[in-house]
Amino acid sequence: MSLKQIVEDNSKSIEAADLEAKSATEILTIAIKKYHPRLALSASFGAPEGMVLLDLMHAIEPEARVFLLDTGRLHSATHDLVDRVRDRYGKAVEVVFPRAAEVEHMVREQGMNLFYSSVESRKHCCRIRKIEPLRRYLTELDAYVSGLRRDQNLNRHATAKVELDVGNGGLVKFNPLADWTHDRVMDYVGEHRVPINSLHAEGYPSVGCEPCSRAVQPGEDSRAGRWWWENDAVKECGLHLSEEQDGGLGI
Repeated sequence: MSLKQIVEDNSKSIEAADLEAKSATEILTIAIKKYHPRLALSASFGAPEGMVLLDLMHAIEPEARVFLLDTGRLHSATHDLVDRVRDRYGKAVEVVFPRAAEVEHMVREQGMNLFYSSVESRKHCCRIRKIEPLRRYLTELDAYVSGLRRDQNLNRHATAKVELDVGNGGLVKFNPLADWTHDRVMDYVGEHRVPINSLHAEGYPSVGCEPCSRAVQPGEDSRAGRWWWENDAVKECGLHLSEEQDGGLGI
């Protein structure tokens, strides 16, 4: 599939470059019209971007799908938000878990908190708990939506609003908030009273697994609270990196 074919609508084809000028709502409308129900929002329930997208998608299509990768190490506040979303939107969140046997083997061989020992061990844990479950889930979809923004960190500055996820067989990936700022995201949250993770109010701009997330200090990078013990410039789990960026561990 080419980028041109991504948003082809009957006899009309919209170039991927044209989507760069469209709003998040316009992009989501196109995505839902073409791919629903084989389209889903990938939301961590630990970042406000995902909740903004959930609200936008729900307004377009109340049956729009959303999924969460539950690593088994999430904060209770993240689980609380899943329940709040269910109550607010009447939406069944599709929770995806890692394979128990693989987690058991990893923990037996390397320990419960192996991720503190080295970057390689941390990435191995992310692979078992997040990347493999994502790949497995995405085989049931034709496209998905993420909350990536270009100003989140240097690794994401070139994020396009629509791209092909080559690592997952050419799946279409929409990033409708790519050109939004954090302030714009939070303005939307406040204006529309969108439910977000309660840990944001405690200084967590990004909430991942409980042992791998902490609050950040004023002036720190928004990703400073993720894997804070690492000096690696690539502060990612591998979900949104190419194989070259992540040493072969990306998608």
